This record gives sequence, structure tokens and C-alpha cells, in this order.
Amino acid sequence: MGFSSIEFRNFEKKKDNSKIKKKFSKLLESYSKGNNQILLSLSDKYKYKFKFQSISKYKKFKYFRIFGMGGSSLGAEAIYSFLNRKIKKKFQFINDINLSDNKESKDKKLNIIISKSGNTLETLTNLNSKKVKNNCLFITEDRKSYLRTLAFKLKSEIIDHNNFIGGRYSVLSETGMIPAFFMGLDPNKFKRFDSLISSNKFINYLTYNVSSIFSFHEGKKNNSIILNYDEKSNSLFYWYQQLVAESLGKSSKGILPIISSVPKDNHSLMQLYLDGFKKNFFTFFFVKDEISKKIDNKSLLPSHHYLKDKKISEILYAQFRATQNVFSKRKIPFRSFVIKKRDERTLGELFAFFILETILLAEALKINPYDQPAVELIKTDTFKILKKS
Repeated sequence: MGFSSIEFRNFEKKKDNSKIKKKFSKLLESYSKGNNQILLSLSDKYKYKFKFQSISKYKKFKYFRIFGMGGSSLGAEAIYSFLNRKIKKKFQFINDINLSDNKESKDKKLNIIISKSGNTLETLTNLNSKKVKNNCLFITEDRKSYLRTLAFKLKSEIIDHNNFIGGRYSVLSETGMIPAFFMGLDPNKFKRFDSLISSNKFINYLTYNVSSIFSFHEGKKNNSIILNYDEKSNSLFYWYQQLVAESLGKSSKGILPIISSVPKDNHSLMQLYLDGFKKNFFTFFFVKDEISKKIDNKSLLPSHHYLKDKKISEILYAQFRATQNVFSKRKIPFRSFVIKKRDERTLGELFAFFILETILLAEALKINPYDQPAVELIKTDTFKILKKS
């Protein structure tokens, strides 16, 4: 039960997790009473604002474009990248303002436009620059907004975004599960919350982990370096980066998540990680892929016979283990995730773990994990500048 396809190694120095366990119990109370929509979205108890059957007609499309910023697209992109081998359809994620005038594919496509507020400037800009008029599905809050007005004008279908779930927490609600459905994946398989919280092993992993990170923060170790050995998981950690930075970066507190692609970064950043300043703690992430190329024995020189018949994944795993050995010897704090199976259940467990970790860290730091007040200042000032110019 819980973390069925994930080998998890916690930070070596376990901290007292009793206080975090109490905070976790309170979270579970709000979940059991149906008061926490974010936690409900992680389980099969969640009530969607629509019926999947009603959008099955859109499955005829083979090409999808998702317009959205931050949490409106990062979760869906994480799903698409991590489970790409299972997905037959093509998805494009338009999640930044692109100044280049790239040629558009002439393939018939469904445009999925996602914005909780319905007024996200970058999304509106991209819609206008791409001249989107046909085959649109909008996901936005049930209130007056630019997107809702546009959807009515285009006579497009609208699905209500859950008012009580912010973008970065919305991956297992409408925002992430509608794209997953069109990818041919099963939204129900992502919902692992009840299985996870019934496992004492999982609860101990989670609460010891949060206690450790909280102690690092108190000791001025604020840089969370992700040593990612799986290219298909880069988007997962961009999702994680927003979740952690936007939820915890308040009141002169916070954790800075930094994604480091290894072994590439062994030849650039590893020197600093091993021998530089001591403000970092690390997360190792590895996926055991069954499908992997082998070394070409014919082109191998005799001096390197130890590589004979080796899979590329075996070489990568040797580097993963060796780096951890060096970190242990140097007493550099790290945890690790080894993924044994790449599927919806595993990814659902990772989403749930990181969301719970973030909320509990915010509780420990005594900050609100659900708002982003400083970012709103930039939005307001941008609006003023554009109105004057």
C-alpha cells in the first residue's frame, strides 16, 4: 500500500516528525469532512464539474494545443512527457509569450484554453497572436472574464474551473485530467490518495521528509537541487518548481527548487555541489526503464571491455549510485526516488506526495501555501503600463 512502484530513500539524519504528524492529522480531518478541495482532487471522491462522457466527442482529434500559464499547463505537460510512450496523440503546450513567428501546422486541432481567472494576460495574448477561432474548449471559473466572454462569442464549450483549487494544485482536477483523458489515459488511475494515507510507511516517509526539509530551512539551507536522471521527468520538476517556489516563497522565507539534468551537469555544476557552499540539499530522481539501447560491442575498444553488453540505462544507474556514494561520504544531505514503473498510478503518487509535502512545509513555516501576493503586484503594474501606452 502506498508508493507501490517507487523506492524512496529519505534524508539520512531523521528528524523528530511528531509535530508534522499532528499537522498531517489535521489535514486528514479536513479531507474526511470534505472541506479541502485540493486533497479531494487527489482521490476518487472528487466531484468533477462535468462528465467525461460529454467531452468524448473531442477524442476524434489527433492534435491538441493547450494554452495556459503556470499551473494551467505545467501539470498536463508533466503527464504528457512522463507517460509519452503510452500516448498516441500529439500535444503542444503554449505556455509563454513567443515573439518568433513560427509556421503553424495545418492539422485539424482542438484548442484547450485554461485560465482560472479567465484574464491571464499571456494566455489572451497567445490566443490573439495565433488567431484562435475554431475548435475550442475553455476551462475557466464561473464568473465574468475575458475568456468566458470570448467562449460565448465563439459558441465554444466551457468547463468550470474549481474555484477552490489554485492552478499549481489543480493537476488532478479538471485542469490536468481533461488533457489526460484526451491523451488516452485513465484519470481514475491517478487518484492514489486514499491508498497512500492508509499506509504507515508512506506517512512516515512524508513526515520525516518534511521535518528534514524544515530543519534545513531553519539552518539556512534553502536550495533544493533536483538531480534528475530521467529526461522525460523534466516537465514534472518544472511543475514541482512552481508548486514549491510559489507556495513557500513568502515573508522572507521559502525553498528555491533548482532542476539539474544529470549526468550532463556532472561536467559543469557537480564540482560546486560537492565542494562549494553548503546551502543545498538534494533530491535524486531515477526511472528504471525496461526499454534501453545497448552498447555497440563492435565499436568498443578492448580497454573498456567492462562496458560490453551493457544497457545505456545500466551505465546511467551506475552513475546514479556512485554519486550517492560520494554524497554520503561527504555528508551532503539527499533523498532519492527510484521509479520502478512508469504509469498513471506512479505519477499520481508523486503528485500527491509533492503537494502534501508543500502544504505541510507551509504549515511548519507558518505561511499561507495557497496565495501568491507578490506576483499579483506585477500583474497590476503591467496592466497600468499597457493602459497608459
